[in-house]
Amino acid sequence: MTTKDNCRNELRTAIRQLSDRCLYSASKWAAEQLVGIEQDPAKFTPSHTRFQRGSSSIRRRFRTADVTSTPVAGVSYVSTPVPEEDVDGVDTDFYLLAKSYFDCGEHRRAAHVLRDQTGKKAVFLRCYALYLAGEKRKEEEMIELEGPLGKSDAVNPELVSLERELSALRKSDSIDPFGLYLYGLVLKNKGSESLARTVLVESVNSYPWNWNAWSELQSLCTKVETLNSLNLNNHWMKDFFLASAYQELRMHHESLAKYEFLQGTFSFSNYIQAQIAKAQYSLREFEQVEVIFEELLRNDPYRVEDMDMYSNVLYAKECFSALSYLAHRVFLTDKYRPESCCIIGNYYSLKGQHEKSVMYFRRALKLNKNYLSAWTLMGHEFVEMKNTPAAIDAYRRAVDINPCDYRAWYGLGQTYEMMGMPFYALHYFKKSVFLHPNDSRLWIAMAQCYETEQLHMVEEAIKCYRRAANCNDSEAIALHQLAKLHKEIGRYEEAAFYYRKDLERMETEEREGQNTVEALLFLARYCRSQKRFEEAEVYCTRLLDYTGPEKETAKSILRGMKGAQSGFPSMDVEHFPP
Repeated sequence: MTTKDNCRNELRTAIRQLSDRCLYSASKWAAEQLVGIEQDPAKFTPSHTRFQRGSSSIRRRFRTADVTSTPVAGVSYVSTPVPEEDVDGVDTDFYLLAKSYFDCGEHRRAAHVLRDQTGKKAVFLRCYALYLAGEKRKEEEMIELEGPLGKSDAVNPELVSLERELSALRKSDSIDPFGLYLYGLVLKNKGSESLARTVLVESVNSYPWNWNAWSELQSLCTKVETLNSLNLNNHWMKDFFLASAYQELRMHHESLAKYEFLQGTFSFSNYIQAQIAKAQYSLREFEQVEVIFEELLRNDPYRVEDMDMYSNVLYAKECFSALSYLAHRVFLTDKYRPESCCIIGNYYSLKGQHEKSVMYFRRALKLNKNYLSAWTLMGHEFVEMKNTPAAIDAYRRAVDINPCDYRAWYGLGQTYEMMGMPFYALHYFKKSVFLHPNDSRLWIAMAQCYETEQLHMVEEAIKCYRRAANCNDSEAIALHQLAKLHKEIGRYEEAAFYYRKDLERMETEEREGQNTVEALLFLARYCRSQKRFEEAEVYCTRLLDYTGPEKETAKSILRGMKGAQSGFPSMDVEHFPP
């Protein structure tokens, strides 16, 4: 049997088991990967290939190399035994009743039906129902005490009893992988992160097809060292986990390599394509991201998840009509999804209607209070509205949810800079650049902070601009600022070096403006002072094409050079006039 057949059979079994235990999001994830496995060409029919047709073109366009569909040589991919099911007829009847209550959202009623059942499957569903009932009660208390977006100390009232019961079951070896997953979730919510990681590793090693367990484990791996310390079995699901974990740890190239490897088997997985787009978005490869999302929407027109990222790309590129179309599309599909509200919020932001934008971001947060993007984007809108206290609150809520969100730290820095508090701004810019060191915008923001009157730390600003210039400064700010700062402190040779580089860049991009004039004037004067008359003449000749005072300055420099005698007095570089 081939690797694809093994994955297909494992997923088919897992989908039934996960659905039977009401783990519907994990079941949906598994079903999407099942359909993403490339079919045997001999079995191709229009009905089989309809769902897979779109992803193949993306794969052909963006895959950098052929990817093998079999595991790497020398790596043993263990097979995992399927957990035993409860087979008692009466127990099954009670379980079916409890599951029907659970599906109707009556969680406490479902738990009550299973109160005397001792099978592992029944115990899991009872505990899971109690956990969800406790989560619902916690949300109700938060709304009652502080409002839907307020802070609250409300906790899930079922955590203590669930931890006691599940801990006892684990010690007596009477718990199955699903119970371990729930125990890990409870421990995480109580703040016992180290034990939660241990328990979740036990769960995924025993039953690797529960994507919910992998997701919870990933959220507890905020450092590479923590990730590398996990003792995970070499099941193929581990590759999905590592690819996702690398992405969260900002190891985007490693993440892309993992996903490209997985495409050897899951050639038509929309999930993998969306994750590839997510990694490329972080690398600011917006053109490729846009193509992938367009193809995903053609293939899966009612898809809403991940489309908020697509809206961010369209917003950054100022594609008004495309963003308008996307907002209309998700509004008709499901307007009360957090992602839909976020997309509509971006649409109104691009239109400059910031109050309406905030309204939709607030709606997104009412639907999901921990929706990170909405907090960050709402902070941006408050900055646009000059409402700095509200912006600071929104950004702080974002970093409370995810301390690794560099955009929120950057937003805090911008806000404090607007308030004329550069010391605070610098603190937050340093946090953002630590988390995302390859983003030129962050280095430029920090450099500008160093340049303020209160700080005036020119050497530190120069270091930041150098880092920005080495990080593909697409906004073309760093080189010009490096030239200006070196000129201001009398380092004319370095200033000339950066002016030349900036001039070369502008010529390559076919851009002209005041920066071009400034560079030509400086280089003309500098070359004259160094007796490089031919080079100075080239710069002056280019200045003659302009109509402002720079034209007269160029003529004056040319006249001075023509009238110079053989003993032309050279100006010392250190005393070169700014």
